[in-house]
Amino acid sequence: MSLSAALRSSTSLLSSPSLTRSLRSLPDLCSSPRRSYSDQKPSSSSEEIPQDKPPSPEAEALKAKEAEVADLTVRHFSTTDCFYSLSSQSRLRYLQADFLNLQRNAAREKEQQRDYAITRFASDLLDTVDVLGLALKSIPPEALSESTPPQSSSSTPSKTHQQYLHELHTGVEMTNRQLLHTLFKYHVKPYDPTGEKFDPNRHEALYQLPVPGKEPGTVVDCQKIGYMIKDRVLRAAQVGVAQDSSS
Repeated sequence: MSLSAALRSSTSLLSSPSLTRSLRSLPDLCSSPRRSYSDQKPSSSSEEIPQDKPPSPEAEALKAKEAEVADLTVRHFSTTDCFYSLSSQSRLRYLQADFLNLQRNAAREKEQQRDYAITRFASDLLDTVDVLGLALKSIPPEALSESTPPQSSSSTPSKTHQQYLHELHTGVEMTNRQLLHTLFKYHVKPYDPTGEKFDPNRHEALYQLPVPGKEPGTVVDCQKIGYMIKDRVLRAAQVGVAQDSSS
C-alpha cells in the first residue's frame, strides 16, 4: 500500500460518525467521578482544635477509688506475707517440739530396752531361786540349833551328821543370798503380798477359803512369792485369798 492511500484511510476513519460520537461521550465519563467526589462535604478549615477540659467529679472520684484499691492491695499482700512468715515460724516451732519429743521417746525406749533386757533370763532363773528356798525351808530351825557334841582328840577330827547338815544349810543359804543380790543389781526384787488386798495385776489366786476375822479379798497365804523388775511384774505371786464366810 502507498503512503497516500494510508493517509486517505486514516482521514476516513477520523471523519466517521461512530468515532465522533465516542469522542463526544468521553468528557461525560471523565466528569462523573468528579461529580461523585464533589458531593462530599468539604472539611471546614475554620474548625477549632478541641482544648483540654477540666476533669469531671466522676473522673476524680474514679481516680480516688483506684488509688484506694491499690493501697488496699499493697496492704493485703504485706499482711499475707506477714501471715505466711508467722505460719512458717509456728510450723518450725511445731517441728522442733516434735523432734524433741521424738528424742525423749527414743531415749526412754532405749533405757527400757536396757533395763528389761534380762527379763526372760531372770524369769528362768527364778525357778532356781525357788528350789534353793525350798531346800532351806526343808530343814527346821530346831535341827540347826541343837548343841554340837564335843569333838574327839584324835588327829583326824570327825564331824557329825548335824555338823554336815549345818554346813550344807549355810552353803545353800549363802548361794541363795548371793543369787538374790545379783538379781537385785538388775532391779529384780521379790515381794510377799501376805495381808494385802488381792490385786489381779500382781497376784495369782490359787484358792479361796473363809477365814474368820479376815476381810474378803485379803491375801492370807503366799505359796510362791512374786518378783518385780522395776515397775513391771516379772512373776505374779501365787496366793490364797480370804472368802466371805457368810456365803
